Amino acid sequence: MCLAIPAKVVTIDRSMAKVDMMGNERVVSIDLVPEVTIGEYVLVHAGFAIGIIDAESAKETEELLLEVAMAYEEE
Repeated sequence: MCLAIPAKVVTIDRSMAKVDMMGNERVVSIDLVPEVTIGEYVLVHAGFAIGIIDAESAKETEELLLEVAMAYEEE
């Protein structure tokens, strides 16, 4: 099973982008989504942006991930 995390594109430098993943900044490859622009959301897996998603879907996914993390903390 693969897990892709939503991230907001902050800066772009050629084929790399700095993204914000729920408050954590990372640099990822945008070779698979070269049309992405600053301010858009992407799904990131293994250091690669693999798809562009809308802001609503990104926020919804972030909330679900936080719920799962909180459930594990309660155990």
